Amino acid sequence: MKILILGAGKMGSFFCDLLSTQHDLGVYDPDPKRLLFTFNCRRFASLDEVRGFEPEMVINAATVKYTLQAFNETLSYLPQRCILSDIASVKTGLPEFYASCGHPFVSTHPMFGPTFASLSNLQNENAIIIAESDCLGKAFFRDLYRQLRLHIEEYTFAEHDSTIAYSLSIPFASTLVFAGCMKHQDAPGTTFKRHKAIADGLMSEDDFLLSEILFNPNTPEQLQRIAGKLSELLDIVKRRDSEAMKKFLDGVRQNLK
Repeated sequence: MKILILGAGKMGSFFCDLLSTQHDLGVYDPDPKRLLFTFNCRRFASLDEVRGFEPEMVINAATVKYTLQAFNETLSYLPQRCILSDIASVKTGLPEFYASCGHPFVSTHPMFGPTFASLSNLQNENAIIIAESDCLGKAFFRDLYRQLRLHIEEYTFAEHDSTIAYSLSIPFASTLVFAGCMKHQDAPGTTFKRHKAIADGLMSEDDFLLSEILFNPNTPEQLQRIAGKLSELLDIVKRRDSEAMKKFLDGVRQNLK
């Protein structure tokens, strides 16, 4: 296939490396300096060059803040039957865009990123494919993700947003609370250091991405769950209730199974 990747950041470069040996690949980024780190592909610094390439699929790897903008800027340069695809972790606005764009689409969410995952070993990672997507697009990404040995789930847009509110909002919020209470330690313990490493990784992410994930309409319910459990634990600790603490810890262990 002729595939165009929008954005030559970490994930764009990852998909470029992944696909360039089997497909005719082009990469567009408005910052020409980013194209220096792409290989085995055509490098486009102008959207006029994209028109001549005539891609059959576009993979939008722009950051969440610019996903819709990248699509809108590129649409007029694409053939009518070109499949649009995104890998965004936040799908806000995308269902409405796809409904009106006039192109077939496939939306997926590789549930890993360069901050914590090893992109050379993804066999324990997951990916979501959006059920409303075009059948050919779904088949393409299902095959691609299977090659990476990812576990694949198919969710609707609504199910995706609900799942992300749980799987991302809870750890993000918990980490932010930890880091918000943190102070420098001259002799930190192992658990503290591990939590700090997670916090450092999270805070290296784009502020807009963090905000949009937490602004998911399903997030407040998850934050209330955190607040409820914290309140329960605080009450147990204040009362020094050993029996209640054992019950609480047993419940935690059961959740971890």
